[in-house]
Amino acid sequence: MYTFFVAIEILVCVLLIGVILMQNSKGGGLAGAFGGGNFGTVFGVRRTADFLTRATSILATTFIVLALLINLFFLPGKGASSKESVIQSGQTSVPPSQLPPQAQPVPTSSSPK
Repeated sequence: MYTFFVAIEILVCVLLIGVILMQNSKGGGLAGAFGGGNFGTVFGVRRTADFLTRATSILATTFIVLALLINLFFLPGKGASSKESVIQSGQTSVPPSQLPPQAQPVPTSSSPK
């Protein structure tokens, strides 16, 4: 199930990138390089802009919802220790007998001459 949702997330991501690149920007953008310049002749310029804007909104919403769904339901380690942070759960305490001895500061003789 996890693999299915990740595959759908990747597909939505690729489609979202394509739809965003096909949109015309004020400076021309990359729309002409990927065939977006001729895309307006199929539906008409206004309908193409509406379609691409709507497709961007739908794909972006789907991307966010899938990302949250994967994050909430498929994270590893959802057990009893889920209230600890990743840093806290990764730390292991070393018993004092295994710690290396600390160096004692060498006293310096500071007698005035």
